[in-house]
Amino acid sequence: MSLLFPLGLAALAAWLLPLLIHLARRHPYTPLDFAALRWLRAQVRPRQRIRFDDWPLLLVRLLLLAALALLLARPALTGPAPVPAAWTVVAPGLDATALRGSADARNWHWLAPGFPPIDQPKPVDVASLPSLLRELDAQLPASTALTVHVPDPLPGLDGARLQLSREVQWQPHTLAVTAVPHAAVAPRLRTRSDAPAAAQHWLGALQRAWSTQPLAAPLADDALPGRGEIGVWTGADVLPGTWQRWLQQGGTVLTAAKPPAGAAVLLRDADNAPLLWQQRIGQGRLLHLRGEWNAAGNHALRDDRLPRDLLQALQPPSTPHLGDAQDQAPSRTTLPPATPPLREPTSWLLLMIVLLFALERWMASSARRRAAP
Repeated sequence: MSLLFPLGLAALAAWLLPLLIHLARRHPYTPLDFAALRWLRAQVRPRQRIRFDDWPLLLVRLLLLAALALLLARPALTGPAPVPAAWTVVAPGLDATALRGSADARNWHWLAPGFPPIDQPKPVDVASLPSLLRELDAQLPASTALTVHVPDPLPGLDGARLQLSREVQWQPHTLAVTAVPHAAVAPRLRTRSDAPAAAQHWLGALQRAWSTQPLAAPLADDALPGRGEIGVWTGADVLPGTWQRWLQQGGTVLTAAKPPAGAAVLLRDADNAPLLWQQRIGQGRLLHLRGEWNAAGNHALRDDRLPRDLLQALQPPSTPHLGDAQDQAPSRTTLPPATPPLREPTSWLLLMIVLLFALERWMASSARRRAAP
């Protein structure tokens, strides 16, 4: 046991109070004069020894003060905690009642935030099952066995192989896939009506390479690209105020202007030369493409790999969220030894203080009744 606030033991100085009270409230002796003794010469009284009356009551009061001082010092137990029985978690979407059968339900829990008991209503489907398993692995003691029932295919994959600090009994259960994740939609390019013909020709070829769809109709002078579209500014002048505000609110603009110093390189060509830069403007991003829009004078625009590389730079492939549960069985990794958790017996100390106070009041009232004539 250790003390988190050892200075709280200074409250033990309050022990002097009941000692002084018991010394001051000793039973007085009333002298009586007798006629036959009045003529005798007074003798020197023997020195009295310190003696406490009602020592059981004094002991209870001292224990009460000691318990209060110990509560202020915040004792903490650092020994090993009792190891619970094996845990079993079931992912939402599975029939937990059928899986549990006649087994004890005390250590069966849903694989959901908070890990509610299995007898509670089934939570909604959770897409971050690997993250929940990592959280549960960090909370459980190292010697607690863990059994996990998951659907197959396993949803909620985050791109990293699941690694836990313990061996896990991995129980996948085949379920029919009801929905297939949609592929990412290629971005749509929008340019203004005053864009040069060479720029519109190359942008049209780029749009068809992405989605086999022709380039959208040019924007009017006062129109702005829609949500999710990429605005293409082919002019050499500064973006107008309406485009700047749209960009700061989360839009994306592609331009061939010279990038400012410090812009991040987003794409390089085959010779490892910077080809596309990115600059953050508010919540949006401003993309700078090297060279001019005319493919005849800019050899980088004639590269066959440019449409694919540019699409990956603008819209990176999403991490798969659905995979074979058998292949996603957790592997065991060695973690550094964790510091044993501190357990403060505050509730037990409070209960002891209440009981001691009740005993002290009962004994004090009994002592007053005995002293009453």
